[in-house]
Amino acid sequence: MIRIIAIEREYGSGGAAIAQELAARLGWKLWDQALTQEIARMAQVDQAEVTRREERVDALFYRLAKVFARGSFERSLPVSGLEGLDADRMVELMQRVMERAASAGSCVIVGRGAPYFLRDRPDVFSVFIFAPLEEKLRRVKALGKSESEAIELISDIDRDRATFVKKYYGKEWPTRHLYHLMINSKVGDDVVVRMIMHEVALLDEIKRQSGAS
Repeated sequence: MIRIIAIEREYGSGGAAIAQELAARLGWKLWDQALTQEIARMAQVDQAEVTRREERVDALFYRLAKVFARGSFERSLPVSGLEGLDADRMVELMQRVMERAASAGSCVIVGRGAPYFLRDRPDVFSVFIFAPLEEKLRRVKALGKSESEAIELISDIDRDRATFVKKYYGKEWPTRHLYHLMINSKVGDDVVVRMIMHEVALLDEIKRQSGAS
């Protein structure tokens, strides 16, 4: 049975909002902002301290922090709860939180390399959400960004995500064979959510029939 849905996404494709709606319809826990908050709790740091000292952390960590703060929630936010950690320590904490979330099950995990970190679990359904550039520009500009700002965010955040996956998982981003489903969000968020739910239900049914035979 599928107990975890791991969602990776291009910036501006609406992946965070789709994951939120998916979790709500399934009645599952959403691990997006909650994941960052849990890392902050474990590290015993706060957002104000991060904002004050963020330029003092190493360059790679600063880039990753921006990916999670801006990219994870599809809007620009201050870096939250990651002060005083280098990139390696942050990833270690992140993986500990994801492992616990996966063990508990019934959850949707957004980004953070979840499809790569959890790829050997048979109860994970991995999704990659993408969109044409014009669709991503539309979504990011709707957040109040200018076109030039939107283009920069789309390019920079996805490049940093690819760097992150390459460094910590030794894979290209996206590694297509890791995903059960890759879907263009231009069809609409509701359609994407229903397609994911349908595919998960179909896979569960196939597994049940296989187990019964």
